[in-house]
Amino acid sequence: MSCVSTKQSVYFHDLPDTVLAPIKGNLEPVIQKNDILQITVSSMNVEDAVIYNTPSMAAVGGVASSGPQATGFLVDDSGYIQYPVLGQVKVTGLTKAQLSKSIRDQLTERKLLVDPVVSVRFLNYRVTIIGEVARPQVVNVGSDRVTILEALGLAGDITVFGKKENVMLIRESDDGTRTVKRLNLNDRSLLSSPYYYLHSNDVVYVEPNKAKVASTNTARQIIPIVLSSLSLVVIILDRLVFN
Repeated sequence: MSCVSTKQSVYFHDLPDTVLAPIKGNLEPVIQKNDILQITVSSMNVEDAVIYNTPSMAAVGGVASSGPQATGFLVDDSGYIQYPVLGQVKVTGLTKAQLSKSIRDQLTERKLLVDPVVSVRFLNYRVTIIGEVARPQVVNVGSDRVTILEALGLAGDITVFGKKENVMLIRESDDGTRTVKRLNLNDRSLLSSPYYYLHSNDVVYVEPNKAKVASTNTARQIIPIVLSSLSLVVIILDRLVFN
């Protein structure tokens, strides 16, 4: 059986004490189809704002959710939500801040509310962690940002049989295209990578290493032999007892 080297079994083995520069680029997640949004509107006139806090869909289901379920606005396949009074609002491709400004501007320009304050957050921000982790699962993220290390921690971390140097990240864009990126969790450059932070609906797959594959193959070879031997023992005992 192949052995797992110490360097391959730890994270960032080449990382000394240091200060890392901020990750370049806009890390704010954008709204995609099938996202569920919580939109909260407040104004000086509380009664007038109530209607804008009424979601247009039923309760949000979620993996590992508990207690009262939140409700929100579902983004349809065309990228719109059905919003009270304003009607259809295009939301895909926008960040939370951009959508918040868009709704606030429309409410103000149409003189529906005075000095409205609009807050937007995701209700179904989740990532899928599969492969050689302790607890493969779909992880519901409580905030709108999660790192790959945090997500792996929520899944119980990579097992000793997982390949930290070749973790696969699958990311789907709003136009349906999928990007596959291989990440090396032993390389400190990941901490400055745009892939360090996961997006909603990302899939992280941890491949098994050679030791796991070898042990699995050995088990597949041994189990049939053991079962056959047990069957033979049962037959022999049966003949000895009843003959």
